[in-house]
Amino acid sequence: MMFARLPRPPRGLVRGAVYIGALAGLVAMAACSSPSSRFYTLGADGAPAGSAAPVSARTSAAPAWLIEVAPIDVPPQVAKNQLVVQTGPTQVQVLEQERWASLPGDEIRRALSTSLTQQLGTIDVYGTAYPDTTPVYRVSMNVQRFESWPGSHALIDAVWSVRAVRGTGVMTCRSVVSEPVSGGYDALVNGHRVALQRISLQVAAAVQAMAAAYPKGGSAGKGVGVVVPACPSSAVVSS
Repeated sequence: MMFARLPRPPRGLVRGAVYIGALAGLVAMAACSSPSSRFYTLGADGAPAGSAAPVSARTSAAPAWLIEVAPIDVPPQVAKNQLVVQTGPTQVQVLEQERWASLPGDEIRRALSTSLTQQLGTIDVYGTAYPDTTPVYRVSMNVQRFESWPGSHALIDAVWSVRAVRGTGVMTCRSVVSEPVSGGYDALVNGHRVALQRISLQVAAAVQAMAAAYPKGGSAGKGVGVVVPACPSSAVVSS
């Protein structure tokens, strides 16, 4: 019986196939060994220390007045998902594997809203319809510095305001909090969380003062002047 001999593939083709296979294996190994990203959030588990409302408190009945926490601006250099840490007075490092769960402005707004609603026993109605007869106090914040110094401190420098939605009076204040931190990115994020909680105490006191001055969420009445309350005495805070 005769067997036909199959032609051998060209030597270059064999080498090319071996090279491609080896390259694919290296790519697969690199993909498996690449470090995975870690995600952080500023969301607190409960109200900050010193707040009036316990962590388990929830508003069941309609509150006498409401708050509206507007979107928060942060410096452009940190307005990204990656953590941006300071390596010197004029240098920063963008960490690809250390990331925020959402953009920093959203993280700050969500954490501030949660803290304020727990402290004040009210509801944040931003983006939600609410009765025309219910007083609403709008909280706005512009974070001017959001600095992360690993092993040193976390700093938040924010200008914020509280305004009665149906009135003209506005209380504008500034809080500067520098929270010391130990090494590691978990400690750094927790430093920002504590700093923001301390600022939320000042904002809550300001909302209460505005609610007392504008109990109907607007002016005191035609021809009646209302003096806008001063910022809380410890509105500018530093460690």
